[in-house]
Amino acid sequence: MNPDLLFVLLAGILGLLVGSFSNVLIWRLPRGENIAFPPSHCPKCDHPLAPKDLVPLFSWLSLGGKCRYCRAPINPRYPIVEALTGIGYAAIAAAFPFAVYGAGTLGLMVLFTILLVGSAIDLDTMTIPDELTLSGTLLGVLFGLAGAGLYAREGVLGLPNVSQAVEGALLGAGVLVAIGVFGSWVMRRFRERRFPEMPLGYQQISLGLLAGAWLGPWWGLGVAALSILVNLLARKVVRIPELLTLGGFLVSLVLSSGGTGPSIGALAQGGLMAAGAVALVCGVYWWLYWRRNPETEDDGSDEDGDPVAMGFGDVKLAAAIGAFLGWERLLMAVVAAIFAGAVLGLVQLALKKGRQIKFGPYLAFGAMVALFWGGPLLDAWQQWQNSLVQP
Repeated sequence: MNPDLLFVLLAGILGLLVGSFSNVLIWRLPRGENIAFPPSHCPKCDHPLAPKDLVPLFSWLSLGGKCRYCRAPINPRYPIVEALTGIGYAAIAAAFPFAVYGAGTLGLMVLFTILLVGSAIDLDTMTIPDELTLSGTLLGVLFGLAGAGLYAREGVLGLPNVSQAVEGALLGAGVLVAIGVFGSWVMRRFRERRFPEMPLGYQQISLGLLAGAWLGPWWGLGVAALSILVNLLARKVVRIPELLTLGGFLVSLVLSSGGTGPSIGALAQGGLMAAGAVALVCGVYWWLYWRRNPETEDDGSDEDGDPVAMGFGDVKLAAAIGAFLGWERLLMAVVAAIFAGAVLGLVQLALKKGRQIKFGPYLAFGAMVALFWGGPLLDAWQQWQNSLVQP
């Protein structure tokens, strides 16, 4: 048998097994349960499941979609997740042969699982666990070690190296959090936040956005860190007006577009990367804080607080996507996600099915578009740009 075909078949089998474990993550992570203990059991009758009950797809089919012990219906999502993971892993193995991409192929499979599990949880709870997004971002950077030298290949999606993975993660978080802070500012009709976070939060993200535009991403992170230190020393929130930070960033872009100072691209990139870096610091801080103080965790409803335009779980998910795929494919994923969200959002509005949109699944869809079609689409875009400048 052809080695590449054999690897595709093995990847599909691996995907079925990982899909079975993904169902465990989808059920247990939002509930704060241990993912290893106790062993798998029926959620209805609590009876432990035997190995014959855990064979991906086939157990569900042989049991007619019902528990062997209490005959309660088994959620069809279980075989769907297993089948999708098997198909997804096989498709990745076919598009990115292990002989060429090495461990990078396994990294893309990890990304697929993060996206699928995160989407399923988001659909259920409108949250995406930090255990997926923050650890996924770190894994994406580590898998960058396997992507060195494979980034730029004509017509084919390459993998970012470590520095490109870091850049992709920061820009991923930065683009989404910028949409969030500007969207919230508009929703508040340009009024200041009523409840700024202590000692770090959206105020520091907005400050990093402005400082990073002019000083670069790492200096922007440093300015935000200085603001955090001031809050800690003052033991209260020292307000930073958004008219100064967000308004200043917009004015900077306008001035730059007129030929004053750095280019608009450099300003935007520096600001977004700095905002992304601060956002990830906030994400890690809030994750650790809520683990110690679970009773204070924000449920995302924000009924008594400031309006939210973009969930912070989406920000961290975008960071993970950027770490695995690089910033160019990340931007493509965001564009595809916004387009898909707009189309399905209009359908949802027409059917009067509610107003809240769970953006995580759209981001996952956009990432898959960028994963499988990113290379050819970027090549077509580059050829079109070159045709515009040719005489």
